[in-house]
Amino acid sequence: MERTIELNEIILLMATYSIEGQRLHASLKRAGCDCLALVLEENNFLPEDVASVNDLLLGYFKAKKDNIAKPKYFNEIPVPDGWNISAGNEKLGRIYYQGEEKGKIYYLQAIKRHLVEAVDWYDRTGSVRFRDHYNRYGAVCARTVYDNKGKPISKTWFSKAGQEIIMENYVTGDIILNDGDMIKFFRTKRELTRYFFDKIGIGQKRIFYNSLSAPFMISNRLEGGAQRDILFWQEAIEEEIPWNMRMILNRQTGRTSKVMIQKRESYNRLLKLGAEKDVMQKLGFIYPFEKKNGYMPEALICTNSDRIEHCIEIIEALPRMQFHIAAVTLMSPQLLSLESYDNVSLYPGAGTDVFDELFKRCDYYFDINHRAEIVSAVYKAFLHNHLIVSFQETVHSREYVADAHIYPSAEYDKMVSDVREIMEDRNVMKQHLKQQLEHAMAESKETYIKMLECNIP
Repeated sequence: MERTIELNEIILLMATYSIEGQRLHASLKRAGCDCLALVLEENNFLPEDVASVNDLLLGYFKAKKDNIAKPKYFNEIPVPDGWNISAGNEKLGRIYYQGEEKGKIYYLQAIKRHLVEAVDWYDRTGSVRFRDHYNRYGAVCARTVYDNKGKPISKTWFSKAGQEIIMENYVTGDIILNDGDMIKFFRTKRELTRYFFDKIGIGQKRIFYNSLSAPFMISNRLEGGAQRDILFWQEAIEEEIPWNMRMILNRQTGRTSKVMIQKRESYNRLLKLGAEKDVMQKLGFIYPFEKKNGYMPEALICTNSDRIEHCIEIIEALPRMQFHIAAVTLMSPQLLSLESYDNVSLYPGAGTDVFDELFKRCDYYFDINHRAEIVSAVYKAFLHNHLIVSFQETVHSREYVADAHIYPSAEYDKMVSDVREIMEDRNVMKQHLKQQLEHAMAESKETYIKMLECNIP
């Protein structure tokens, strides 16, 4: 069985590579923690420094430096002579032969369009007979076979060399693993995963995990580890503490010693529910800040709606503040009329480069637009050290906006008064930015090293 990785002392075990999981992984790396990020969900397009269980089994984890591979574009799919490929739309492409549809291409939903995720191949009756699954290296890593009614029969996963490594029979439920000179049979994927983890000695590693589902179960059932594992809790807490978290807090698990709470509201809720302070701690993320605040009176508003709360009143009350209002769509006549103000600049139909320049230029962000947030604006403003102010009726990403900077809409004059005071004194601005960072639980490298007790060489 091919394997091209070396396992490290710490394994970050995740059910999926969620946004929160990505931020934890990045924070650990910024703190110098040497870890392997391992995802249980089958995912063929993980970043280069993240592996799924299938990556480890199939040997796809790292591409060789002298042979850099990348996802396939639609027009790179091999087809017989005389067959044609149509790009189609951003979701689907088509394969034709003499006007007859022979296949369908499914695209990866990514910034770059028309990257191939899977291809369905049809028989002469127009029914799907098999699906080729592509990975981030542009290789067919798996194939699903269907019966004549379009029901999946089996799925086979291939090594880099094209060898059949795993075969799952959807009819019987059996899973077959070609492990070098041995053929192994399993009843479930969980059995297969447990076998592989035992083989690579994961029980001797230190497990960091962010889910009380399968990652917790794996940690709790492994032998060894001696109370070195850590749960990073990134979700909300409802009416009761989850039973498996209560096991950790009551020191009833064999390996997990701490719970790091990564949301302020969850930490406060756990305290109210009587959770032990000795076992849990608050720990946010090490954020990749783009710039320092320049104390300039330049404010950004990102919106695809002309419903901007108290927009005119705020613009007129802060004549020294230059307001930049940007949208990815065209703007309504009502919004376009704001350009009559000397301290307003409008950017309809703005592209990525325009937004990037505006985030770099501005030092304030007014999260006062109704409806959906665009371009992850509040998070980007936070990373660019904008002072973010909002209304209770419009706030989008509350975890990055300090409570003191969120106002009832009826008290917009208080927002104006506070911003005016901040504009006049850099020290006041520094205090408010510090308050914003503390609210978002922004951590330093030193804090991470201390909290996680990492031994950095």
